[in-house]
Amino acid sequence: MSTTSAASRDADAGGVVASVAVLGLGAMGTALADALLARGHRVTVWNRTPAKAAGLVEHGARQAESVAAAVAAADLVIVCVLDYAGVTDLLERQAGDALKGRVVVNLTNGAPEDARAMAERVAALGADYLDGGIMAVPAMIGGPEAVLLYSGSSAAFTAHQPVLDAFGRGVFVGGDAGLAPLNDLSLLAGMYGMFGGFMHAAALVRSAGRPVEEFTTTLLVPWLHAMSASLPQMAAQIDSGDYSATGSNLAMQVANDSIGDVSRAQGVSAELFAPMYALMKRRVADGHGDEDMAGVVELLHKR
Repeated sequence: MSTTSAASRDADAGGVVASVAVLGLGAMGTALADALLARGHRVTVWNRTPAKAAGLVEHGARQAESVAAAVAAADLVIVCVLDYAGVTDLLERQAGDALKGRVVVNLTNGAPEDARAMAERVAALGADYLDGGIMAVPAMIGGPEAVLLYSGSSAAFTAHQPVLDAFGRGVFVGGDAGLAPLNDLSLLAGMYGMFGGFMHAAALVRSAGRPVEEFTTTLLVPWLHAMSASLPQMAAQIDSGDYSATGSNLAMQVANDSIGDVSRAQGVSAELFAPMYALMKRRVADGHGDEDMAGVVELLHKR
């Protein structure tokens, strides 16, 4: 069996179906299997607790009695479990030789080094490997807003993209298997930063007895949309290393701790904003007060 097996070619051509195994039926694994079934694919499922497969079986999935049996029934093997130790157990100890000639898509959360090591293990078992990052909650799987990041074998991604599209929009980020988890965590870092800013803003508004929802919809969201337009320019500065100020430079921005002072006066903790302010102050103290905000990245990662 090869990456471009008969079932996969049929799926690529918009024909019948692909044979897919889904290992791990937590909330996300179940959503992935459901999305495949909705597209008419032949789905074999396995879970450590067999009862979790009942609903999927009712929808047309076949339940395998073992990991090896599930893998043997499929060209494409989707793994979504708690951690990479669990993936290793499933693929090396339980699937073993059954993986030969197949494609493994590991959608388990982990670190870049975990993904690279797993790619080597899977290759040693004779299979192609894709690591993935799911930028969605289970309820979003199969919908237009779900985005999944993939890295590893470009041939495997190209051959099986029509099947993987059942989950959401697939984005291949590179041949290094560690790139999907790296991009996943980078996106989450940006998200948590935004949420942190929102929490601080919400606390300030609430401290004045004002409705947070009205502030958010009428003022904050439009403001953040407008400010997000500056991110590509900041990214270009980070890539080039040229942080020449095009607007308010860092020295001007940290001349006063207005956000911190007003927060404390309003009985609001400034601990979400304080780390950013401290970094900006440090960059100015290091002699870079004439730079744009993007220069702060140099304190987080040395070029």
